[in-house]
Amino acid sequence: MPIVTGTDTAKTRRELVVGDQTVAYYSIPAAAEAGLGDFSRLPASLKVVLENLLRFEDNGFTVSVDDIKAFADWAQNGGKSDREIAYRPARVLMQDFTGVPAVVDLAAMRDGIKALGGDAQKINPLNPVDLVIDHSVMVDEFGNPRAFQRNVDLEYQRNMERYQFLKWGQGAFNNFRVVPPGTGICHQVNLEYLAQTVWTDTDQGGATVAYPDTLVGTDSHTTMVNGLAVLGWGVGGIEAEAAMLGQPISMLIPEVVGFKVTGALREGVTATDLVLKVVKMLRDHKVVGKFVEFYGEGLDNMPLADRATIANMAPEYGATCGFFPVDDETLRYLRQTGRDEARIALVEAYARANGMWREPGFEPVFTSTLHLDLNDVVPAISGPKRPQDHVALDQAAQTFKAYIASLPPAPTATVAQKVKMTAEGGAPSPQPGDIPGTTGEGAIAAAAVEGQDYALRDGSVVIAAITSCTNTSNPYVLMAAGLVAKKANELGLSRKPWVKTSLAPGSQVVAEYLEAAGLQEHLDAMGFNLVGFGCTTCIGNSGPLEPAISKTINENDLVAVSVLSGNRNFEGRISPDVRANYLASPPLVVAYAIAGDMNIDITREPLAQTADGRDIYLKDLWPSSQEISDLVDRIVTREMFQTKYADVFKGDERWQAVETTDSETYDWPPTSTYIQNPPYFQGMSQEPGVISDIEGARVLAMLGDMITTDHISPAGSFKPSSPAGQYLCERQVAPADFNSYGSRRGNHEVMMRGTFANIRIKNEMLDGVEGGYTKGPDGQQTSIYDAAMAWKDQGVPLIVVGGVEYGAGSSRDWAAKGTNLLGVKAVIAESFERIHRSNLVGMGVIPFEFTGGDNRKTLGLKGDEVISIHGLAGEFKPLSLVPATIRYADGTEKTVQLKARVDTEVEIEYLKNGGVLHYVLRNLARS
Repeated sequence: MPIVTGTDTAKTRRELVVGDQTVAYYSIPAAAEAGLGDFSRLPASLKVVLENLLRFEDNGFTVSVDDIKAFADWAQNGGKSDREIAYRPARVLMQDFTGVPAVVDLAAMRDGIKALGGDAQKINPLNPVDLVIDHSVMVDEFGNPRAFQRNVDLEYQRNMERYQFLKWGQGAFNNFRVVPPGTGICHQVNLEYLAQTVWTDTDQGGATVAYPDTLVGTDSHTTMVNGLAVLGWGVGGIEAEAAMLGQPISMLIPEVVGFKVTGALREGVTATDLVLKVVKMLRDHKVVGKFVEFYGEGLDNMPLADRATIANMAPEYGATCGFFPVDDETLRYLRQTGRDEARIALVEAYARANGMWREPGFEPVFTSTLHLDLNDVVPAISGPKRPQDHVALDQAAQTFKAYIASLPPAPTATVAQKVKMTAEGGAPSPQPGDIPGTTGEGAIAAAAVEGQDYALRDGSVVIAAITSCTNTSNPYVLMAAGLVAKKANELGLSRKPWVKTSLAPGSQVVAEYLEAAGLQEHLDAMGFNLVGFGCTTCIGNSGPLEPAISKTINENDLVAVSVLSGNRNFEGRISPDVRANYLASPPLVVAYAIAGDMNIDITREPLAQTADGRDIYLKDLWPSSQEISDLVDRIVTREMFQTKYADVFKGDERWQAVETTDSETYDWPPTSTYIQNPPYFQGMSQEPGVISDIEGARVLAMLGDMITTDHISPAGSFKPSSPAGQYLCERQVAPADFNSYGSRRGNHEVMMRGTFANIRIKNEMLDGVEGGYTKGPDGQQTSIYDAAMAWKDQGVPLIVVGGVEYGAGSSRDWAAKGTNLLGVKAVIAESFERIHRSNLVGMGVIPFEFTGGDNRKTLGLKGDEVISIHGLAGEFKPLSLVPATIRYADGTEKTVQLKARVDTEVEIEYLKNGGVLHYVLRNLARS
């Protein structure tokens, strides 16, 4: 057992002896002994935050004794507090889509601080930063052995400017490491290698100090590492930049929702089925801005990979995090993934000594609780538009048909004229009735691909992707997918020819164990060849469909379907050709690739037939839980992780060959269409400004409920006719080289043109129009970008109006940056998601909420109103109620009360400075 001894260093500082190492740490029990309060029944996640304050209070930061005592008050007040605290995470995690603009900002800040007379070296991360390049690989090639090599070649060809820039950043900034392309997805690399659960560092006196591993990340799924008892969540790039430059995260002590888990999963139920159920329950419980902590004896039956799956999707259920405390399973996973034995011993000793170990039967105080018996979870998918659209698998086909029936009538689509086979000796072209269930149901059209003719209809599955950090980090569901493929291949089955299949593991370890288990060859036979190590389809990098398929879908207005093992299925995200997207476990992805149609009830109807006419059902292919766990226990080894992560920062020959400059500030290439110096800090004064009232604003867009950051700032492809496409064409960039919005986030000119440009966004100012359109000053329909520039030329401020859960989804800061650059001064909505609200404030845009039951509909807003918001100048306080005067088109006026969602005093200072980075830059220049 560890030895705990008191020291004279500080009132809560103690020493912990573990084996032959002695470390200092900040003791929560010691804080109680010092009379600061009773913290014994705090949730483990809040104890991590409390330790953070104890440690920084002792080191002279702006933490008060009252901040510490507020945690004891939290437990006594039913899990609620209005206390504002300053939280400092230990490190920052980035991926390249969000990381490139963050490094662009840092480079611009170096220019900015020099212009203010400061030292460029003050712009350096004070906390460790890891950037993992995982968002750039696209699925151009698939279903063949050359897919991986071809996709990697195209990735480097398209993204060389970005990679040169990131290599410059790695050399120019301290505490900044880059994990090269082809390694894996940032969250899985974090879970399997970077995270330590308990971190150590050397203090100013030379002593080793142990403390909980904590982080923020520029990707909303940073929460995945909560499964390893590491407290972390997603923030926008601007907030992450402030954190890495030493600015604390200002936050209220959060409410914590306890999610009690009992029982065990039934036979045939996967972790994906479980997380989709959890997402539904917690989204209904309304946990936006809250911590969620899992507890109960059911955790004894939940492997860490399953916990990470649940933690990963915290953004989908709206929580700040989904935390699992340290227990024996935490230690087992650390050991299996190759962590040092001394570190594992420290994790156990520290967690026990500081009250963070999950004891049997322990139930902390929670703000509210939910309960789930794992035995009640059933196989499921979620779709067609939102992760919380939970559908039991045996109801999936029926629910899809109801969805199709609910859509507005489409143009009449008929079976196209039969296309002759190009392959010699081919069979006659199939007619609608040749596919089970197609006769008379939905729109049907013919397509010809790879020498084969077949009928497509509403519900044809055209993308089946094993993708994303959520599920490819879990060997149980990956092995299950491989076993389904093995059984199908041995029966002579394959994917339907119209299905684009792909396998994009979250780390190289996954490829290693699938190969070692003898399952990759069977996945290959089903078309699930390795296409790359990265996010691919889940982030919208699904690549183009076969031209004949794309043409058939669009000419006949078909509702094509994607099935992916991802975490997001928002409109317009996965592919511009696909309107219905479903989240499913990896083995179900394989099953739907074989079935090829969402209209088929795969729980009752055959997926396919063997060559001799035998019907094959899902139950014929599904492996048993014992079969899966035996394979995982036998194949997945500690040595695999140690080998694959031995040279994680080295990269392959391509990465090593990337050349860059060696300079303190960046030499912005004037002709680059990927990297441009942003305008945020140009002409910036040394003193902050003031917050002013908003006078005579016009409405740029009026939007509905659940507007996601994908709607506001899409990540996928765009057309030459779009404002962003026109910009690139004017600079002689061929459409084939557009890449994606996500890859262009280092160029503000592209991104501001892509703001509110999702192909599925609906502006209620227009009648039934989809896409990034609005009315300009002349009242005529035009693009959002062109209208915003026209209003800007007239000096008119702009407002965006939304519904509930505005800004759900990804942490992307460009949803706020683009809003700012379009001239939007305020967003008025019924409610905001946590990250986007913070990002808006961080970019100087004020978020407001309707009050008193008002919303855009009850107020009769049409988008042609003139809106003025007062009460912002002078003594503007956090969460103030302020008056807004609405002047309607007929000249009548109405005044309503809005709640300013500026939650803390620090955020007031951000707004006065024009944003959080301006605030930090001025402070650094002054110091």
